Amino acid sequence: MNKMLAFGAPEYVVERVQWVPQPMDTIFEFFQSPNNLERIKPDWLYFKPLHEEPDEIKSGTRIEYLLKWYGIPYYWVTMIENWSRGENFVDFQLDGPFILWHHTHTFADVEGGVLMTDRVRYRLPFGLLGVLMHRLIVKRQVKEIFDYRIDQIAEIFSGGTYYLAPQQLTEVPVSLS
Repeated sequence: MNKMLAFGAPEYVVERVQWVPQPMDTIFEFFQSPNNLERIKPDWLYFKPLHEEPDEIKSGTRIEYLLKWYGIPYYWVTMIENWSRGENFVDFQLDGPFILWHHTHTFADVEGGVLMTDRVRYRLPFGLLGVLMHRLIVKRQVKEIFDYRIDQIAEIFSGGTYYLAPQQLTEVPVSLS
């Protein structure tokens, strides 16, 4: 989307951190396949690849999706800006509903597992109208997407238990602020 449509709208950030008791190779292998995105997104989020996705992601990979939000179709194109196996990767929106969508995935070997951090910077179009939409709907939905993602990763890799750190042995509620 054209940055001129931002009309001074602010940048928002959402971040989620999770420790997973699995080796780095297992975790990174999961994220290397764009086909696994379907497994960690909520059912209400319609996100369909428009082309056969590559077997693995790397720097320069371009992925095109059809996204539906409240039944309204959007074309979403992301590009992998940076790919460093076992450390991080960054995807950003080339074309889509946001003025800015910059998602950094960071992975660190920590005490028998991997500390994963998702950090997304985003901006909405349409100035004050975008700010209002963020307050009413978008902020909650972006948080729901990443809370669901954490829940699914916990289900897949740690028997449903969400850990903030390796020392923590109890389950943590998924709804973080």
